Amino acid sequence: MKSITNLILETFRLNGALLEAGDGLVADLDLSSARWQVLGVIAMSSTSLPVSHIARNMGLSRQAVQRVVNELTDQTWLRFEQNPHHQRAKLVVLTPKGKSIYEAAMERQRPWAAALANGLAEQDILATLKILKLLRTKLESQNISQKVEKINVEEFA
Repeated sequence: MKSITNLILETFRLNGALLEAGDGLVADLDLSSARWQVLGVIAMSSTSLPVSHIARNMGLSRQAVQRVVNELTDQTWLRFEQNPHHQRAKLVVLTPKGKSIYEAAMERQRPWAAALANGLAEQDILATLKILKLLRTKLESQNISQKVEKINVEEFA
C-alpha cells in the first residue's frame, strides 16, 4: 500500500517537472507543454480527430483541449475540417505552420530525452512503462474511487 502511494506521489512530482522542463524547452517557439502535447497527438495520429477524441487520447477534459485548439487555430497552426461522420464535431488538422513548429519542438526533444535516458537500462525503462500503462488502464477501466468504501469522518470526531 505504501509503495503504490509513493509511486503515485512520485508520478505527480515527475509530471510537474516534465511540464516545467517542456515549457522551458519550447518557450521561444511560443509553445507551452499543453500546446505541444495537443500538437503531438494530432501530428502522431494516423487520421484526423475531433477535439473530443484528442482529449480522450490525452486523458484531459474536452473543454481544456478545446481551449488550446482554439488558441492554436487563432495562430494558424491548426485548422478545422468537415467531419463526414459528425456534422458539428469538426476534425482538427495541422497546418504547414503547425507541422513546422511541432517538428522544431521535436528536434529539441530528441537530445533532451537522450540525455534523460543516459545511464538508464532499456529494460528498466520498458518495465516502468509497463507498470504505468497497467495503472492507467486500471484507472480508466474501473472507477476505483467509487469501489473504495467512503470513510465516515464522524467516526474520527
